[in-house]
Amino acid sequence: MRAIGQDTFGGPEVLRVIEVDKPVPAPAEVLIRVHAAGVNPTDSWHRSTGGLVGAIIPLGWDVSGVVEAVGPGVTLFAPGDEVFGMPRLPRAAGTYADYVTAPARHLAHKPANLTHIEAAGLSLVALTAWQALVETADVQPGQRVLIHAAAGGVGHVAVQIAKARGAYVIATARADNHDFVRELGADEVIDYTTTDFVDATEGIDIVIDTVGGEYGPRSLRTLRPGGIIVSLASPAEAALVEVARPLGLRAGFMIVEADAAGMRAIADLAEAGALRPHVATVLPLELVSKAHEIIDNQRTRGKIVLTVAGESQNL
Repeated sequence: MRAIGQDTFGGPEVLRVIEVDKPVPAPAEVLIRVHAAGVNPTDSWHRSTGGLVGAIIPLGWDVSGVVEAVGPGVTLFAPGDEVFGMPRLPRAAGTYADYVTAPARHLAHKPANLTHIEAAGLSLVALTAWQALVETADVQPGQRVLIHAAAGGVGHVAVQIAKARGAYVIATARADNHDFVRELGADEVIDYTTTDFVDATEGIDIVIDTVGGEYGPRSLRTLRPGGIIVSLASPAEAALVEVARPLGLRAGFMIVEADAAGMRAIADLAEAGALRPHVATVLPLELVSKAHEIIDNQRTRGKIVLTVAGESQNL
């Protein structure tokens, strides 16, 4: 089968189509015929440096496709089921391929109202936003939530999840993304290129930071006593914990984890019409280098998705 491989760390040009053996599902795993695979900034990080693993690994974590076979002990899915998920993260999954195996409990049934392309662009960003907002910050109705880079992959989904949970959402985005972010449900939008968000906000209960760097310490100044910032940008942001504590604030760096309960909650939101990914770019698997060039630019609205099976070419 086809897969995407690389021989060395580097830019998008190191990625190439290779031929590998079709995998066989182990106990508690399923074999998925991949229809589409999402592309995320963490893919670029692992391609260029080895990321969390520190080694060359098969890339890709987002997947949507059809179960072709099940391993011993699987009861949740059967051949022919449409599924989506984010298997194995932070370990390698290798969803940039014709087929991939995944633990059955890292998946959910694909919502019928989403295409494979949309579902492939949803899992990682939605699980990240769900685990940050709901499980880490315990967002409540009426709370004020500040979401940085709200037009990006995680940001545009975080806006929708926060609104679905009844929060008042303040978003940062460039001016050309303001209408897009408001359509997602943001109550206020700040143009970070012209306005200091610290001066424009106060009494924030939760900050979701996908930017990192100075955004973390500066965001602490927007929080009410007892408020929390959840950083998704870099392990270095874990240092915010010690900065926040004497101020009576909470902080934490979070890495998304595969989780069946979270996937089912995301599927329920999507089926209810409260959550839908915006897919900005769709490319075939063989143009994976182009997809990584776009993600490296860091100016993507929504998601980039690779199509794998021929029937998934249209949204």
